[in-house]
Amino acid sequence: MLGSTHGTLTTDSRRARVIACGEQRPGPAVHDRVDDLDVSGRPLYADVPDLTRFFRPESVAVIGASDAEGRPNTGITRQLLAWAERVGARVHPVHPTRPSVFGIPCAASVAELPDQVDLAVLLVADPLSVIGELADTKVKFAVAFASGFAETGETGAEAQQRLTDAVRRSGLRLLGPNTNLNAFERFRDDLTGPAIALITQSGHQGRPVFALQELGIRLSHWAPTGNEADLETADFLSWFAERPEVGAIACYMEGLKDGRAFLLAADRAARRRVPVVAVKVGRTETGARTAASHTGKLTGADDVVDAAMRQFGVVRVDGLDELQDTAALLARARAPLADGIAVYSISGGTGAHAADLATAAGLRLPRLSEARQAELHQWIPEYLSVANPVDNGGHPVGDHRGRKIIDALLADPSIGALICPITGPFPPLSDKLVTDLVEAAEETDKLVCVVWGSPVGTEAAYREVLLGSSRVATFRTLGNCLTAVRAWLDHHTFVSGYRSPFDEAPRTPSPSYRKAEALMRPGQQLSEHAAKQLLRAYGIRVPREQLVTSAAAAVRAAAQVGYPVVMKASGAQIAHKTELGLVKIGLTSASQVRDAYRELTDIARYEGVSLDGILVCQMVEQGVEMVVGVTHDDLFGPTVTAGLGGVLVEVLHDAAVRVPPFGEDQARAMLTELRGRALLDGVRGRPPADREALVEVILRVQRIALELGRFISELDINPLMVLPRGQGAVALDALVVCR
Repeated sequence: MLGSTHGTLTTDSRRARVIACGEQRPGPAVHDRVDDLDVSGRPLYADVPDLTRFFRPESVAVIGASDAEGRPNTGITRQLLAWAERVGARVHPVHPTRPSVFGIPCAASVAELPDQVDLAVLLVADPLSVIGELADTKVKFAVAFASGFAETGETGAEAQQRLTDAVRRSGLRLLGPNTNLNAFERFRDDLTGPAIALITQSGHQGRPVFALQELGIRLSHWAPTGNEADLETADFLSWFAERPEVGAIACYMEGLKDGRAFLLAADRAARRRVPVVAVKVGRTETGARTAASHTGKLTGADDVVDAAMRQFGVVRVDGLDELQDTAALLARARAPLADGIAVYSISGGTGAHAADLATAAGLRLPRLSEARQAELHQWIPEYLSVANPVDNGGHPVGDHRGRKIIDALLADPSIGALICPITGPFPPLSDKLVTDLVEAAEETDKLVCVVWGSPVGTEAAYREVLLGSSRVATFRTLGNCLTAVRAWLDHHTFVSGYRSPFDEAPRTPSPSYRKAEALMRPGQQLSEHAAKQLLRAYGIRVPREQLVTSAAAAVRAAAQVGYPVVMKASGAQIAHKTELGLVKIGLTSASQVRDAYRELTDIARYEGVSLDGILVCQMVEQGVEMVVGVTHDDLFGPTVTAGLGGVLVEVLHDAAVRVPPFGEDQARAMLTELRGRALLDGVRGRPPADREALVEVILRVQRIALELGRFISELDINPLMVLPRGQGAVALDALVVCR
């Protein structure tokens, strides 16, 4: 695996060591104040609990301790005693009827213990019954293993809420319920280098990452969060991000307790440039339902979760094997010196296959210069391709030529990582190749990846040489290698330009807020006219239009707006005007306007639709129809969506979403994610659309979401007509539903 660039150091010594090794400098200082709120009253910075005494307590009380053979509590007590000895903690068994446990005097209650308790481990069926006692004795942390809470349904959820309320009043911090002993595992202390800190809601799902220690990858902590009645994933994420020994954080999440808290924690990790790799279940309806039954969490809309993770640089992977490999690489690899990838193999077929998969993964395989190719052909026959991928034909790896080829590839300034797939062991060629790769990796600052494809995995070249290297990243599958390398490049690109959106988030309402607040109607839908007034208040352009209540007024309005015009019924409860026939377009004369007015009012009367009037609007035709809106997510609150508009929004579902706050870079990124983004560039002779104006609308809608999110359950601008470049964007229709 990859070499150590820092160990367990103080903040200042770690900074000096990192700079000396050529890594990027730590990010900007993180605010530790938690009293700053945004315009909607939500916190802007993570509240980071000090978990030092949880993971390294001086005194531990085991409530319900047992040494009776055959009882579950006995095995747990035995493991806790062994763990406490390793971390240097005093153990105090607590049991009302036992004089001693494993030869240690037993107290009848926590109140009778001789010293202050840092951590109480609750081996009781009802943890709620002891919370008050723990609070009275000022216990800092507690762990509840008991199950039968939110994971079991409504009754269990009510019991968990009572536990949560009691813990909140007590002042202590609780891990669980429905957790396990993973936090008290035996971690290898003979491994060096940056470590992985692990967070899991299902303990068994963390086993593959924990097993990385057998491959030489250091683990520092394991937080099995269970049902998260109190301490949650975000708490551990924030704390781990501050630990100097942590090189990456690996997470297995079945749900998020608090979306905002998670984003604040991810923001803290991004500021510290600590990679976060996560498996988040719930991509499918079945997965979401299963997760809820296991931990009682709300999984949230997966597209929102996915977007939120991307915004804050969290690397989302699908499998536990990907979690292993990606976290290991990100923890230990140095920052890339270039973004180009070179594929090198002893087989042309292997190299071509790897190159195809690498390109599909979004990796760049630069064509090597003619001079570099000529250099390689000193050692590789002329009939073999060395443009990238590089095929050596096999024989050169068996002698002095093998190392020269590797050195030449690593010396190329366009190459940041060398990937060498070894499909199967083929001694002595594969063994000599592995040795050359390991030795070269020790002398370069570039990433060297080897994919050992043998299904056996007992070969000395793999077990001893590759896994014995602290500088080579070794994988068992090419897919996982490419996923990890892509994440490595993306992470360093992300953190190098990261600016926390929370620093820029508005703290006070804009002048637009008061005007818009007056338009809100709790529990009601606004008319199109009122919705456009809201948009206008926030500087979003709408067509020239007038609201009229007579045919004569409609004719006068049309003359002032300018023909041709569009006429629409405007009322608080009209959601789909077109389907009801309540829109007339392309009207070019006074007679058409009069007729349209009468027809619209007749239809409204027949349909039982209440009107506040008829809108006479400027007709805008030339442009790309988009949709920009706000919806309320149960986990993250107000979210902003942008996509193809008009009828395409319901047909193609081509949209991107972001969670406020976000900056201009994220607004632009939303547009690049759209499958139909080429429409904005101009197709079939049409001029390019005004992307700058569209980005501005997205940011203004975000401001609405931040300031009015507690009032609005839905805002929909559809269509937003994006005019040719330099001409702006116009909101042709708008829907606002108040909460």
